[in-house]
Amino acid sequence: MSFYTLPAEAQHQVIDFIAFLRQKYAVIEPASELPDIDLINDSFIGMWSDRQDLADSTTWVRGVRENEWSKSYH
Repeated sequence: MSFYTLPAEAQHQVIDFIAFLRQKYAVIEPASELPDIDLINDSFIGMWSDRQDLADSTTWVRGVRENEWSKSYH
C-alpha cells in the first residue's frame, strides 16, 4: 500500500502527522555567531557618569522602591 492509494482523508492525516513529527524532532540550528561586544569600551556604558544629578541614584532608587513596594492595593 502506498500513500497515493490511501483515501484523501487518510492522506491528509499522514501529512499532518509528518508535520507534527518535523516540529517535534526539529533540529535546532545553533544561533549564528554573535559579534564580539566590548562592553568595557562601549560608549553606552557609563554615558551618564559625568551627570552630577545622578551621583546619588542608589538612594533615590531605594526610596522609590520602598514607597511603591510598601503600598497595599486592597
